[in-house]
Amino acid sequence: MMNQDHYNELLKLVENRTVTKQQRGMDMIVKQIPDSDVEGTLDPRVLNVMQQQAEAMAGFEAPDMSKINPIELAHMLRKQMGWPNTDVTRTGIQVDARNITGRNGEIPIRIYTPTVQNASDRLPVVVFFHGGGFFGGTLDVVENPCKAIAEKGPAVVVSVDYRLAPEHPYPAGLHDCFDAVKWTYEHADELGADKTKLAVAGDSAGGNLATVCSMMDRDLGTGMIQFQVLIYPTVNMAGVNTDDFEWKLEEYTIHDHQPYIMAGLEGMRQSSDLLDAIYLQGREKPMHPYVSPLLADLKGMPKALVITAEYDFLRLEGEAYARKLQSSGVPVTLIRYNGLDHAFMDKIGLYPQAEDCMAEIAKQAAKL
Repeated sequence: MMNQDHYNELLKLVENRTVTKQQRGMDMIVKQIPDSDVEGTLDPRVLNVMQQQAEAMAGFEAPDMSKINPIELAHMLRKQMGWPNTDVTRTGIQVDARNITGRNGEIPIRIYTPTVQNASDRLPVVVFFHGGGFFGGTLDVVENPCKAIAEKGPAVVVSVDYRLAPEHPYPAGLHDCFDAVKWTYEHADELGADKTKLAVAGDSAGGNLATVCSMMDRDLGTGMIQFQVLIYPTVNMAGVNTDDFEWKLEEYTIHDHQPYIMAGLEGMRQSSDLLDAIYLQGREKPMHPYVSPLLADLKGMPKALVITAEYDFLRLEGEAYARKLQSSGVPVTLIRYNGLDHAFMDKIGLYPQAEDCMAEIAKQAAKL
């Protein structure tokens, strides 16, 4: 376990070791590895986790995925998701678990409210959707990140336990998420929040749900969402090329740790058909805007913060999405964390970048 003083030092370095680069006509903030100037390599903490995982899997013969029913595979993968992370908050956060009513029944949520605040203040409110490929993930995995956002804002955070595929395929989970946004907007006073300062946020599949909820809000003219936070989002489930996007390995600078980096990239690259079979189940085309928002008209969307990880398969489409938002007239901040892989947010308390990421979200939410 990392010494707390050392962790705090690394956290400060992550905050300060930033550079701004031009990428295809867009400014991108790059957060460098805190304790290394070497490019093209994994963060030491990421490498350590990958090595531990490789040792744990040594001698394990992977099953032939082509012979496993996608639904069975979803249940198998679901059990392997998540990471035991750490509460990094330093003040009290009130946690309230309750069920709200959506169009298709009850939706469990958790509400995180900072206790150190002026009771008369109306705080920004962030509705958070966890990741997990639309078929996994839990409120428990994202509890500590949500508590960090609540403290650092300060802000009220509403975490949504939306229904998961394959039991509940598209659009069940999406409808739960949008209904949770609507409930939060309508009950903002009760939550001590300002409904005019409502943001949506999510990681991976949750990032998809956050931006699609923003799109639905725009299309319906409901005007609830003022800000969207997309943490390494999946935005091109169709896997098609666009004028500004094509997945190429050459886009990744890899000077060291290639076996570990490639395993992560290739593993996610092969998962798109699986997600289609599990999440959509033939109920919608992968190219639909509410499935692959990179292919949508993005004019009139709320301002955005897009966060990517250097060695994430989804990095290229996430950064292309940020560029398309910008070219559509949407104010966008793009941040890339170097040396990290997908799902780094789950490791808050271990990766200082995860806590820094929550601080960046809170900082922008506070400006609403």
